[in-house]
Amino acid sequence: MSANNRSGTILIRENTLLPAGLAIESEVFLPGWRAVRNLDGYGLDRKIEQAKWNFFYLAGEIRATVLGRDRSKTLGRAVKRVLAKQPMQFNSLEITRVVSKRFLGIPFMSVAAHTRHIQQGICLVAAKSFALGMPASAMPESMPTSGGELRHAEVITKQYTVLISSS
Repeated sequence: MSANNRSGTILIRENTLLPAGLAIESEVFLPGWRAVRNLDGYGLDRKIEQAKWNFFYLAGEIRATVLGRDRSKTLGRAVKRVLAKQPMQFNSLEITRVVSKRFLGIPFMSVAAHTRHIQQGICLVAAKSFALGMPASAMPESMPTSGGELRHAEVITKQYTVLISSS
């Protein structure tokens, strides 16, 4: 079993800003995502904390179940489904549970994960939601929107349930 086929694996979106001087070994997991090697969530959190950055852990488990015999391909499909279920576009994901079972002879895999996010500031803001680095108070109150999209001011001020492991 390779290092990225187990619980505790951290996936980081490619081109994610990381603290200067932070050396992390990683390998390609899915297109656009890299699996961190030799570190679990706790170890990576300590390295990020030493660099005076934050590694957020968002409450709420995301789960997916996929049928398949080939463990690595099935895991990849399950993680793709988990990523599709993320409520916002954050830059990390921690696989917390991988279970392979059979039902009536049909193999399936269940994957559970938690969204994580690496950033310098202490206020949780998804990179996609942050408009030009402007704080929420500087954003115009009424921005034109197209069908169902939230205004930037609404997105930036939306609250999330977060646990910070360094506290």
